[in-house]
Amino acid sequence: MPLVSMRQLLDEAAKGGYGVGAFNVNNMEQIQAIMEAAKETQSPVIIQASRGARQYAQDRYLYHLMLAAAELYPEIPIAMHQDHGNSFETCKSAIELGFTSVMMDGSLKADGKTPSSFEENVEVTKRVVDFAHERGVTVEGEIGVLGGVEDGHGAGGDGLDHITDPDQAVEFAERTGVDALAIAIGTSHGAYKFTKKPDGSVLKMDVLIAIHKRLPNTHLVMHGSSSVPKDLQDIINKYGGNLKETWGVPVEEIQIGIKNGVRKINVDTDNRLAITGAIRKVLWETPEKFDPRDYNKPAREAMQKVVALRMTQFGQAGHSGDYSPISIEEIAKGYADGSLSTAPLVAAK
Repeated sequence: MPLVSMRQLLDEAAKGGYGVGAFNVNNMEQIQAIMEAAKETQSPVIIQASRGARQYAQDRYLYHLMLAAAELYPEIPIAMHQDHGNSFETCKSAIELGFTSVMMDGSLKADGKTPSSFEENVEVTKRVVDFAHERGVTVEGEIGVLGGVEDGHGAGGDGLDHITDPDQAVEFAERTGVDALAIAIGTSHGAYKFTKKPDGSVLKMDVLIAIHKRLPNTHLVMHGSSSVPKDLQDIINKYGGNLKETWGVPVEEIQIGIKNGVRKINVDTDNRLAITGAIRKVLWETPEKFDPRDYNKPAREAMQKVVALRMTQFGQAGHSGDYSPISIEEIAKGYADGSLSTAPLVAAK
């Protein structure tokens, strides 16, 4: 199966009432782990690369690894997504490389750190939408600002500094025509999200529900949604690590989000924890080992286990064979003739 549009994956997820995990990658082993998990659970999947990942691995390596994944797993629908594009130029370069989906994070200025104005966000996101849709590429936008910093991207602070305003979310969706909308409800980038198990004081699920009621047909996105399981933290610390106690987003909260319009869930930290713990264990218990395969194989297996669990918890398991891929060219025609409209249905308050 060729790489497919993220729009198709999210539309199908909306029909089926489930969410689709979007997993960040930097190298071959991570892509292999995700694809084996997708095969195991029969799941469609979004594989995404940040600007940092594109720099680290180099674009052409990542792109050809994705082509290999599509070739080796023809039964799995795969979308290749640019995570947190910081400018029109970043998104344009991803589209020209062959990404089938891009995120234009106009909630921050091009430095990836400074919150931008609403009008600046609308302007740059609409420019990306116009360019991408002509080429059949999906666009995710963001309104509100997440806390924390990851891969050099983020405004810092906690997740409560810039919560999404539902009225602005509606206006943003109407004026930009994005296919998916990331919202800020208290989540943060990185491992250190919360100092206690999140509740209504730090994770604003009521805001998410309010936005979904206003935009019932808009695909919502939860960023910073790793659950940061204690058992993965404990493995790292047992074998020489020094992670301080932290909490992530409980899976049950994500599942509430899925019931209220969330179709894409970003997961990165959980996989990093699984990989690092497995590598530390091998090197701690067998310090004579020096072949990278001796620790990369268990690291890959540990990540696969986490990804397969998330795919099951998000409800995407079992849905990889539900539909046939629509070509990017056909998606572009749908945008052009209006049959694939992104004009949001807006419900009254």
